[in-house]
Amino acid sequence: MKPSVHVKMDLYDETCFECCKLITNKYSTSFSKGIKAFNKQFRYPIYAIYGFVRYADEIVDTFHNHDKAQLISDFKQDTFKAIDQKISLNPVLHAFQLIVNQYQIDHNLISDFLRSMEMDLDHKVYNETDYQTYIHGSAGVIGLMCLQVFCEGDRQQYEQLKPMALSLGLGFQKINFLRDIKSDYEDRGRTYFPGIDFKNFTQQDKQTIEADIQQDFDKGLEGIQRLPKGVKLGVYIAYRYYLQLFKKIVAMPVDDLVARRVSVNNAHKAWLYLTALIGFS
Repeated sequence: MKPSVHVKMDLYDETCFECCKLITNKYSTSFSKGIKAFNKQFRYPIYAIYGFVRYADEIVDTFHNHDKAQLISDFKQDTFKAIDQKISLNPVLHAFQLIVNQYQIDHNLISDFLRSMEMDLDHKVYNETDYQTYIHGSAGVIGLMCLQVFCEGDRQQYEQLKPMALSLGLGFQKINFLRDIKSDYEDRGRTYFPGIDFKNFTQQDKQTIEADIQQDFDKGLEGIQRLPKGVKLGVYIAYRYYLQLFKKIVAMPVDDLVARRVSVNNAHKAWLYLTALIGFS
């Protein structure tokens, strides 16, 4: 049975969703542009998911003058309290709990995500097992949360698209790791890719990671093509942004990649957005 997507919101609910929309627009032009291409009923739910994961990530990455372990512990407790009580005075958590309860988002996905955030507090170098656990929780499950919204209660569709949604989320995150490889190591002391020594990062290392990302993207694109009509274009736009970033990374010598953060400028993003619209028209 599909949950209703036409829930009448009171002013507080709407304000909380608008807070999440603001967070998304401030932190990510790539995802905010994609969300704007969704049918209207899908926008607030995805803003809520993004706001939730962004603020958890912000705790472990930027609040250096505070007790991060206590903050993430409180955030975790407050999250499940909000879900259980179906209300929170934290606008991000209130919006998120509305979506978790409306779309019956699996609580294990939320726990896996928060566990990965906790790992960032004390993991600096990741072995293969920890890497797989971390990337599943920090990226794969976010794709699955969004997919539960997109499928609107259609369990068969969700199970069919689940492996592809996981791959797309993992591909996005691995590109983030490559893009941020310098700042992760120098600012946070982290090296996510197992067996990789940042100080001796080779072209072969880079090409091996890129081949893995390409496999994720190929599988992820297959899933995009099978998404419901109301969200397909928006996810494809985000994919196009990340694909362009990936192409720039592939073209860069390894010495350049470890020396500076690569990005796609706003003018190029606008062109990608326009060509994506034309391709789907």
